[in-house]
Amino acid sequence: MSETSAAHHERYDDALVETILAEARTIAMVGASANPNRPSSFVMRYLMDKGYEVHPINPGHAGGAINGRTAYATLADVPIPVDMVDVFRASDAVPGIVDELLALERPPKVLWLQLGVRNDAAAARAETAGVTVIQNRCPKIEYGRLSGEISWAGVNSRRMSARRPSRLAGFQHLGLAQRPRVD
Repeated sequence: MSETSAAHHERYDDALVETILAEARTIAMVGASANPNRPSSFVMRYLMDKGYEVHPINPGHAGGAINGRTAYATLADVPIPVDMVDVFRASDAVPGIVDELLALERPPKVLWLQLGVRNDAAAARAETAGVTVIQNRCPKIEYGRLSGEISWAGVNSRRMSARRPSRLAGFQHLGLAQRPRVD
């Protein structure tokens, strides 16, 4: 892999990330944990609160429930096509996950690798097959940053705007620009 192809995963354009988060409706979360203290558990709950349909993938809990959702052993076991695969596994597990998602009848549009997870060779294979890859990022953090939620805590979101974020139904649910507005 050339240095240039790996370098495009160092920084992502906000418009790309916002489009992914606005268009994805169904997410398969590989490495979802039933332990409520694990990051995958609270990221899953957060995404579900934002209106995403999240399917946990965890072979040890297959057939059981994680955050009230049926857990599956593999991506192929999820009964519907997913738009995005969010990976909470070590970087060396990514090639196998890419094999699995490329074998699906309808591969997802996006492969999202969580904070600390990066595998440039596997990402290149997925991208060659037409899958958009985001590495070393968290959709919860990116959603909060792009919607303006984390600016409430004084965190620099790298965005300045005089426009108020759109409100979603529920308590303090700000949405991304493309999401439907609930008044």
